[in-house]
Amino acid sequence: MTLQQLYVVLLIGGTVLLASIAAARTASRVGLPSLLLFLAVGLLLGEDVLGVDFDDAQLAQNLGAAALAVILVDGGLTTQWRDVKPLLLPAGLLATFGVALSVVITALGARLLLGMEWRLALLLGAIISSTDAAATFAVLRALLLPKKVTGLLEAESGFNDAPTLILVLVFSTAAADLPSPLSIFGDVLYQLSVGAASGVLIGWTGALALRHIALPATGLYPLGTFGFGIVAFAAAGAVGASGIIAAYLAGLVLGNSSLPHRAATRSFAEGAGWLAQIGLFVMLGLLVTPRELSSAVLPAVAVGLVLLLVARPVSVALCLAPFRTPWRERAFVSWAGLRGAVPIVLATFPMVAGVGGSRGLLNIVFVLVVLFTLVQGPVLPAAARLLRLAQSGGLRDIQVEAAPLDVLDADLLTVAIPAGSRLHGVTIFELRLPPPTVVALIVRESTSLVPGQDTVLHTGDELLLVTTPKAREGAERQLRAVGRRGKLARWFGEYGDPESPEKDSGL
Repeated sequence: MTLQQLYVVLLIGGTVLLASIAAARTASRVGLPSLLLFLAVGLLLGEDVLGVDFDDAQLAQNLGAAALAVILVDGGLTTQWRDVKPLLLPAGLLATFGVALSVVITALGARLLLGMEWRLALLLGAIISSTDAAATFAVLRALLLPKKVTGLLEAESGFNDAPTLILVLVFSTAAADLPSPLSIFGDVLYQLSVGAASGVLIGWTGALALRHIALPATGLYPLGTFGFGIVAFAAAGAVGASGIIAAYLAGLVLGNSSLPHRAATRSFAEGAGWLAQIGLFVMLGLLVTPRELSSAVLPAVAVGLVLLLVARPVSVALCLAPFRTPWRERAFVSWAGLRGAVPIVLATFPMVAGVGGSRGLLNIVFVLVVLFTLVQGPVLPAAARLLRLAQSGGLRDIQVEAAPLDVLDADLLTVAIPAGSRLHGVTIFELRLPPPTVVALIVRESTSLVPGQDTVLHTGDELLLVTTPKAREGAERQLRAVGRRGKLARWFGEYGDPESPEKDSGL
């Protein structure tokens, strides 16, 4: 590739990125999951419209797996453990037993209604049995729902990608005869257990390392946190386990640990997740050929109705029955099982494996995801109100966010008062710091206090000051002057000029 060609590629890529960001804004305003408009961007770029020819299923699978790893690490980092912890058992049942039920019922429907052979029918059932958190919550942001419901949907969508991926791999790589149920169970058990252990172990190791290693730049902490999540994904995959569950659990452990610069890490993860989603959906839109989709509409509608009206409700009802979940919550969880990027990515696995009829399978999955997202997504707010799970006038929890100091145009200074410093015995008022500099906090003997103007400083105190870049030099000079000659430093002609450490007796 020449330099000129690189410029053209970057120009097209940047334009697509900006167009997709604008599409995300439009989707949020009309109450639709943004994935639909991202897919539309990919279709417009494709060979039937603007002429971009992309038909490499292997590349799509590889890039899709990498994007899913980023999305799942982001999902884990932003998931609150306290919300998910009480729901691990029901979410785990939905993600395993519920997925198995959905696969069997959907495959049976595809076999009876479409006449598919069992292998393709089971593949189709496995591909579309995974729910998508991003698609679901994109249309629920304006609703006040019980934490139990949102936590259950979030946990289920984080856990059920791994079992469905395992089933798709098993059905795609099997020979003409399908493997025995015992063999499938053993494979699923190994991949989930080793993948989960890898994710938790690497996440814990990463949290321990990032808490005790002082990195030279703030921006390295988000990179390091995200890097541990990617390492968990790759390490689990390298030993034949589930990288999907490893990435999600590593992110979950890291996101709920007391790490430095958590706000910056969350912002970085959110941006990386959006970038991965945009790239993934646009690529998947490029992969399909629009002129081939018309023949997939009726099969997609038939299979989608079986999934929506039979398979999903039955699996939710049976999995949540032991927990005495109210029928309203079961109904909403059943309807809120939206499909997103994962099924379309999974549809590339049979294509790469050379399974006969896999191209038609991709078209059915693509149409099903688009149509039923259009049907289910806009109805979710109304369904929540109809089931009396959303309260239009309800109070919301306050949203607390950390404001980066560069946004405030501020600097954060720390000052320790050493033995012999004339700062000992001086009050905050007597420091006469240049405005808008303030002493925000004093740490004294392992306890913290918010100082007033009359607070007296003592040897050993650690001061936390907030100032502006313009006032910073003046504040440092004033502190240095008072440290050398006391509160009357200026009377003695002391202005805090920087000196070598051996001449500086104050700070």
